[in-house]
Amino acid sequence: MNRRELAQLIDHTALKPEATWSDVDRLVAQGLELGVHGVCVAPSFLPLDAQGQTVVTVVGFPSGAHYPEIKAAEAARAAADGAHEVDMAMNLGRAKAAEWSLVSAEIAAVRAALPEGIVLKVIIESAALTDAQIVAACWAAEDAGANWIKTSTGFHPAGGATVHAVDLIARTVRGRLGVKASGGITTLAEASAMINAGASRIGTSHTAEIVAELAE
Repeated sequence: MNRRELAQLIDHTALKPEATWSDVDRLVAQGLELGVHGVCVAPSFLPLDAQGQTVVTVVGFPSGAHYPEIKAAEAARAAADGAHEVDMAMNLGRAKAAEWSLVSAEIAAVRAALPEGIVLKVIIESAALTDAQIVAACWAAEDAGANWIKTSTGFHPAGGATVHAVDLIARTVRGRLGVKASGGITTLAEASAMINAGASRIGTSHTAEIVAELAE
């Protein structure tokens, strides 16, 4: 894989709470230079002139502990403001309590609020879940009409993406859904390990450093 091919698998991200318009402008410019798949920003930065790049935003982020109707309304507003892809934080407490019908219903509400063609990724916060809970979360998201499973917000103290979690997610969804590895991916070795484990997208704010390790 060369630099351009890897960049096309990356959502170039600026989601720190202290991010400013200057940070977002830099993100867009860097994304164009590197040839990333898309740029991922908080919904307060929408509408965003991404100069032709895919616009990714987040919903219920980072805790996931929002009312379902608030997440749905946030998703609808994001789509109206030009987002092409929405990364939704799952209700982790519901998942830990095995309230899977409620987890699925919430995801379905967000899916219903989005126009057809808008990609919905569900962030399951895999580092905070057992293997059995990861599998159940994937099933709940798939049943609700999600397009992708995303490992992590990158803000949970339990940690971010792991090779084990990505492999388990990929084996569970078996290509029916995409797999996005995100959270703590800062080097080429880490990104490559996630891709080899089954990730079809990488979320990172360290894109420049990662792709710089590859040939043009």
